[in-house]
Amino acid sequence: MAGLTSSSIGRKYAMALSAMFLLIFLLMHLSTNMTSVFSEDVFNSASHFMGYNPAVQFLMQPILMFAVIFHFVMGFILEIRNNKARPIKYADNKGSANSTWMSRNMIISGAVILAFLALHFYDFWFPEMNFKYIEANTPDETRYWEELHHKFHDLWRVVLYVVAFGLLGLHLAHGFQSSFQSIGARHPKYTPVIKAFGNWYSILIPLGFIFIAVFHYVTQ
Repeated sequence: MAGLTSSSIGRKYAMALSAMFLLIFLLMHLSTNMTSVFSEDVFNSASHFMGYNPAVQFLMQPILMFAVIFHFVMGFILEIRNNKARPIKYADNKGSANSTWMSRNMIISGAVILAFLALHFYDFWFPEMNFKYIEANTPDETRYWEELHHKFHDLWRVVLYVVAFGLLGLHLAHGFQSSFQSIGARHPKYTPVIKAFGNWYSILIPLGFIFIAVFHYVTQ
């Protein structure tokens, strides 16, 4: 890992790999949460499996947490190093002519998403840890849907989720293609396909999460 992050190319490569892992996780997370819209029983069963399966809890969950922390820390490091490498900003340099606003401000959207993750942990992960390990309650396979449904009782929380997922979409719009580019996946034939798929991914994934939040709010 030290060798991978000791060079500029290595850091970008590691950043891209962590991004790809998180892209897969987002798709899996959305798939599980979407079942809450169609079937309370299916969502409860899926959530109970994820919450008590040893491989998920003690292998995949630590890997996921490491990937999230690594991705954000590496993003901040790359931003700082890039700024130090360009200490002089030319007055006639118009960034909008060569890049999108999001590509120049990934650090901003990343910081907002990180703050949203703190809220998400407060809403779901900490209560789950408290239920299982602090209060040591008996496993209850029927509680998950009601807990999720109750979290979206307040409009302010729904608005926060909508804004956060909107920014996530903008972050993904640049990050998806950038991650493939960083590992050298550039080809006249395949790059347009990757870009198109990334555009759809950055729209549909956030919209899916927004739909879930709004659904649970309007069906209170």
